[in-house]
Amino acid sequence: MKRKSLEELRQAVEHALDEGEAEKAVRYARESLRREPDAEGWYLLGVSLLAADEAEEGLDALRSAVREDSDHVDAWIALAEDSLVNLEFDDAREQLAWALRAEPLDPTARRMRAGLRERAGDYSGAARDYLTAFLGDAEQFPLPVPLDDETVEAVTEAVLETLHPTLRSYLANVPILVEEVPSEDVLEEVPDAHPFELLGCFSGRPLTERGGGDTWSVLPPTITLFRLNLARLAGDREELERELRITLLHEIGHYLGLDEDDLAERGLD
Repeated sequence: MKRKSLEELRQAVEHALDEGEAEKAVRYARESLRREPDAEGWYLLGVSLLAADEAEEGLDALRSAVREDSDHVDAWIALAEDSLVNLEFDDAREQLAWALRAEPLDPTARRMRAGLRERAGDYSGAARDYLTAFLGDAEQFPLPVPLDDETVEAVTEAVLETLHPTLRSYLANVPILVEEVPSEDVLEEVPDAHPFELLGCFSGRPLTERGGGDTWSVLPPTITLFRLNLARLAGDREELERELRITLLHEIGHYLGLDEDDLAERGLD
């Protein structure tokens, strides 16, 4: 069999990652790095190891990539993404700053920084970053679709109208709140929550667990929607309203005692 060239090996890494074959990607990446121990080789090994749930070794490889080349934008972005997932927002800001020093108009880095700016209340700065990302890659990074209170109210009423009257009566005393972004406390409470992708949450005891003399069970449950995350993930008004409906039904499902698997079976994941 003909030996793969370095370029073919690196293309094979990316193909394996696209196909979800993380272990194969790691093998190709290690061979690539043996052939040429440069920043790109370390980067490919890092993202492959992360995909294979080898987080510590993967992050070490990404750090090696930026040590080899401090202008390796993709490695900085991968490090920033890991920091975001772990709610290390200051680290993510610094890593994105390095990426944008190397490539000021990089759309992925700009989009990520926009989310961080929103969390800090810098909405004008976020808007500039969203626009730059859109101009760089309009298909992948559409502009957020504003979500106003009137739309939330209209969609909420429409969702409730689809429910059985008994369910509507149960929900009559469940406030539906709207916040801009999820707080760190909320993110820490929701397993595997990404700060830019959590669209809503239910807090309180599910209906199936209330009563029985438990003092905490009488505290009112609440459903909270995260306006800016919904706006960011929607490509247009129709998609925004669809995501809002799904999110509402998802959180209502939690109130009724359904778990994530139950909701996934109903197409509400």
